[in-house]
Amino acid sequence: MKKLFFTLLLSVSVLSINAQTKEELQAQKSEKQAIADAAQGEANALQAKIDALPGWRKGAFGTIGGSLSGFKNWYAQEAANNNSGNIGLTVNAFANLIEDKFFWRNSLTTNLNWVKLDDTSNNTDEDKDFNPTTDVFNISSLYGRNIAKNLAVSGLAEYRTTLLDNFNDPGYLDVGVGLTWTPVQNLIVVVHPLNYNFVFADGDSVFESSLGAKIVADYTRQIGAINFKTNLSAFQSYKSGDYSNWTWTNSFSYTLWKMIGVGFDFGLRNNKQEALNYSIETLGNTGETFDSVDNDLQTYYTFGLSYKF
Repeated sequence: MKKLFFTLLLSVSVLSINAQTKEELQAQKSEKQAIADAAQGEANALQAKIDALPGWRKGAFGTIGGSLSGFKNWYAQEAANNNSGNIGLTVNAFANLIEDKFFWRNSLTTNLNWVKLDDTSNNTDEDKDFNPTTDVFNISSLYGRNIAKNLAVSGLAEYRTTLLDNFNDPGYLDVGVGLTWTPVQNLIVVVHPLNYNFVFADGDSVFESSLGAKIVADYTRQIGAINFKTNLSAFQSYKSGDYSNWTWTNSFSYTLWKMIGVGFDFGLRNNKQEALNYSIETLGNTGETFDSVDNDLQTYYTFGLSYKF
């Protein structure tokens, strides 16, 4: 009985010591965490001051998505023997010079995708290479002279086209002047009532350049491991609404480990000139006009691994 009593007493003592030790460790952890939180707050405040200093701000992030597959004697599908693949690449980059009296903001957005389907059992199948599907390229340069705290007189040059297929056919170059409003940090709103939309296209086409108004809204920000960018670029033609267009692109990435994470991109576009050109040149509807064409909303998306440069 004595041995059993001392054994129980020793066990209770050990449990009591362990419990006290755990409580002490938790208290120490809470103290250290409070110190760390205070230090992080001070670091964030210092970073905000650094970000507000005049000078260059540069950055880039992107998304890479892809898949490769091969089938042999897979009779459940029409092409029982095939090799297929899909590859996508998105890059968002910026280089901004911010000074007390002026700013110069430059940005690049590109989204490229390729797809391949090789039916290895079909000798007449000639489409064995990766072919472009999504093809977006946009570069812009905005210069402004401040006339108030959040308002500037500005000039913008923006060029949009495709890179992989039909380069500069069509291509769009907007050049204009007006005002730029920066109501909050990272948000840029451009309103240029005097803007000329140059449209480049080969041969006899439906594309036409015109004078109009340019509106751009861009918000680019990094919050911890999250990077995101949203950009709306619109042109309203004074000649005809048929020559107006707008594009809205969005990019998100979340860093999981070091520079690697996951990303998602999607875009919307409305362009009646492109819709009419596609109907005539691709679908063969030679009698199509601006009044009869279905100007459906254009969309794309890419999901995959992301990399922060």
